[in-house]
Amino acid sequence: MNAVTRIHSRSVVLADENIDTDRVIPARFLATTTRSGLGRHCFSDWRYLPDGSDNPAFALNQPSARGCSILVAGRNFGCGSSREHAPWALLDYGIEAVLSCEIADIFRSNALKNGLLAIVLSEPEHRWLLEHPGIELAIDVRTQTISLPDGGRIAFEIDAFARHCLLEGVDQLGYLLARSAQIDAYLQSRAVVSAGVAA
Repeated sequence: MNAVTRIHSRSVVLADENIDTDRVIPARFLATTTRSGLGRHCFSDWRYLPDGSDNPAFALNQPSARGCSILVAGRNFGCGSSREHAPWALLDYGIEAVLSCEIADIFRSNALKNGLLAIVLSEPEHRWLLEHPGIELAIDVRTQTISLPDGGRIAFEIDAFARHCLLEGVDQLGYLLARSAQIDAYLQSRAVVSAGVAA
């Protein structure tokens, strides 16, 4: 996992509410355990017309959305079934952060564990971002702030452990492996104590 310290991008708005994980990545694409290539299936049933061509009405297909890595989504984003493929698909597509006033807990947890920043905003902040698509935003994970074009800032909360892992570029397993020496030392000390008690 790559470290996530700062994201600077224009925003793209997908204002629909209750976008579930099956909309993010349809179930028929879940057979793979490989993350690479999932981006082409991200929002597949929404993004493409039946003949496979781009749907011109879809927000992410607009010329103004090209290169945008910050998605401002409608309320209750990521609801539905739990699937790590959803954040994988978004990341592979090029989305690095999802902002909304409500993000499903399981999706948010999966996102943060996989290096996708999922930020919950207040309703007024969210509404303002929905009404101003395409603006330049700078998200700083260390200071937990979003810088706006007018110099204003939005503060956001993120779990301390998730923040640490994002800044260090490690997942939960990587965090544990980096501490294997301390874990081994602790287990050995417990074995000595247990042996002493048994004697």
